[in-house]
Amino acid sequence: MSNNFWKKLQKNKKPFFALAPMVDVSDAALRQIVTKYGKPDILFTEFVACDGLCSIGKEKLMPLLQFSENERPIVAQLFGSKPENFEESAKLMAELGFDGIDINMGCPQKNIIKQGAGAKLIDNPELAKEIIRATKRGAGDLLVSIKTRIGYKKNEIEKWLPILLEEKPAAITLHGRTQKEMSKVPANWDIIKKGVEIAKGSGVLILGNGDIKNIEEGIKRAEESGVDGVMIGRAIFGNPWLFNNDLAVGVLSIKEKLGVLIEHIELYEKFYGGEERIKPFNLMKKHIGAYVRGFKGAKELRIELMKTENEKETTEILKKYLN
Repeated sequence: MSNNFWKKLQKNKKPFFALAPMVDVSDAALRQIVTKYGKPDILFTEFVACDGLCSIGKEKLMPLLQFSENERPIVAQLFGSKPENFEESAKLMAELGFDGIDINMGCPQKNIIKQGAGAKLIDNPELAKEIIRATKRGAGDLLVSIKTRIGYKKNEIEKWLPILLEEKPAAITLHGRTQKEMSKVPANWDIIKKGVEIAKGSGVLILGNGDIKNIEEGIKRAEESGVDGVMIGRAIFGNPWLFNNDLAVGVLSIKEKLGVLIEHIELYEKFYGGEERIKPFNLMKKHIGAYVRGFKGAKELRIELMKTENEKETTEILKKYLN
């Protein structure tokens, strides 16, 4: 794939669609299921800590960076606050064969903020610039993009976005809330629109993110705001067909839906199970709860599935239900 996949996407399709990087959600298992049933134009890994990749803990993090050829273009998302570790990690992403690197400047979680990473970088523009430069140095031919928010405690788009644009990343994803707002208020697409106006003529692509539930809504938001692309996150839960525009909502039978859930669980175990468990089985429960909704008897089945402790118990209950 040409290393400038961003420009290709822009040329071929507006808006293009991306699946958001989400910790313990957009892992290899989910991405494989999504790739099979409704692939978006770009996929991102869940975020991975640069500090961890530059420490003895590196081997534990490597499974989070596994991907398959059918997922391309695939972008690795990194977080941290030390420019030198971004540079080293970017070199590793190039060796692993990713199509791009995305810098997390948007995560609002307290444990990330405490490290001076994620959305805290909005409060530290000089460090943010150093991190972008260091990542570019390590990335070689890989294009560097950024995912951020409209501000830290308040809307700072007019001050913050020009700082990022100066560093000429390939793309910037704007999440329409501040760090302080977390997900407690609706995403502000008017401010995202303002961001598009600020970025005009810069050559940097702008993606909008926040509260998009389906492709139709994404297209509408893109038309209103002028973004080049739309990133969707939480709407993927229980709906790997989200980006499959040929599949109208509600067309799938319960049997098909639960069959894909079994497939998802088996993939999760293949990637993260086994004797040396990489991720606990319980992380699959948020997906299970999302798939098992909207049909008669769903609540009872869901309650039963939430009590299970492993793949075997869960798939047995599902298979029994389907027979």
